[in-house]
Amino acid sequence: MNLRSYVSGAVLGAVMSATAAFHGAVAAEDTIKVGVLHSLSGTMAISETTLKDAMLMLIDEQNKKGGLLGKKLEAVVVDPASDWPLFAEKARELIEKDKVAAVFGCWTSSSRKSVLPVFEELNSILFYPVQYEGEESSRNIFYTGAAPNQQAIPAVDYLMEKEGVKRFVLEGTDYVYPRTTNKILEAYLESKGIPKEDIIVNYTPFGFSDWQTEVSKIKEFGSAGKKAAVVSTINGDANVPFYKELGNQGVKATDIPVVAFSVGEEELAGLDTKPLVGHLAAWNYFESVESPANKKFIKEWHAYTKNDKRVTNDPMEAAYIGFNAWVKAVQAAGTTDTDKVLDTIIGTTVPNLSGGYATVMPNHHITKPVLIGEIQADGQFEIVQQTPAVVGDEWSDYLPDSKDLISDWRKPLNCGNFNVATGKCGGKGS
Repeated sequence: MNLRSYVSGAVLGAVMSATAAFHGAVAAEDTIKVGVLHSLSGTMAISETTLKDAMLMLIDEQNKKGGLLGKKLEAVVVDPASDWPLFAEKARELIEKDKVAAVFGCWTSSSRKSVLPVFEELNSILFYPVQYEGEESSRNIFYTGAAPNQQAIPAVDYLMEKEGVKRFVLEGTDYVYPRTTNKILEAYLESKGIPKEDIIVNYTPFGFSDWQTEVSKIKEFGSAGKKAAVVSTINGDANVPFYKELGNQGVKATDIPVVAFSVGEEELAGLDTKPLVGHLAAWNYFESVESPANKKFIKEWHAYTKNDKRVTNDPMEAAYIGFNAWVKAVQAAGTTDTDKVLDTIIGTTVPNLSGGYATVMPNHHITKPVLIGEIQADGQFEIVQQTPAVVGDEWSDYLPDSKDLISDWRKPLNCGNFNVATGKCGGKGS
């Protein structure tokens, strides 16, 4: 090969490489990547796998509508495997390497706390679809699940007012959500005149399975002459042996009702629910909700999964609301740029599945009705109480360090923990 041929070949190769790189860049620019950050293995897979599937369905449906800003949405799914530090690594990978426009994910508060500094450092957006303990407000997170005043407090109100409960067992998995929620509930119950000796608190590890002794203690506590109930913040697959042991020991809802905050249709799907009939759950959505929007959603879910037995649940509705709010905000902003989306999304209103609407509030929480449901023999819930839409309260009125704090991410306040007593912002909202 002479020099001229060599140079011509080199130039041609460089041009071809540049052309391929250009087309690759254009192809990448033709899609908007969306991160899906849910455990597909480990103790939380029982709950989170369904949320991954729900997100894929929502993305698929949006693409059938023409995508977003003229581009197709592309899901980037990762498995943080119920490992809280791994959530942070996977979140960073999604944002830095995969260049996702937003992330939908996490279930436990431990996983959310793990990723929060990553989203703030890299200025990306997380939509968190599960009830949580409050006491946090981040500029980069939208809390589409319930705050305590949208689930936990109404649940114990129901127990006191409708069930005549005077004694409470606060039974939880040992991590931040149950501990903080129960701290709020203890303060709330005491403010309602429940003495400390009529409240016991117990924690067990993730994946706990040996419930015989713990359920025996609950039975003993409930035999003191006052009506007792269990408020359950047990999370993940530990719920399966817990409810089985309740059935084994004959703990009936008429004797000691259990109200759960992390048990929905998905968790009940693997249980014999006949011994559990009458026990309760507090959520903001149940599959049994009667509304045209819910019927349509269930039909689409069954078609997408090709399985008429797949159930829906509350975190799926929260993911549905969060995704649609993000889409609407991106359309309004004309871009997926984080700062511009953060400016446009506050005040965004989208339909929920109960026949009403959810609004994104300045504290990055949403408006939600509170539903109390009784477990039925078929694994569904009969709704026994429903409230109008409630605004999520990020800082509890019942904790001394929180009662004077508010969150408002609009300019000029732009603060997650503004102290109304001192007139000062505490800095970050978490």
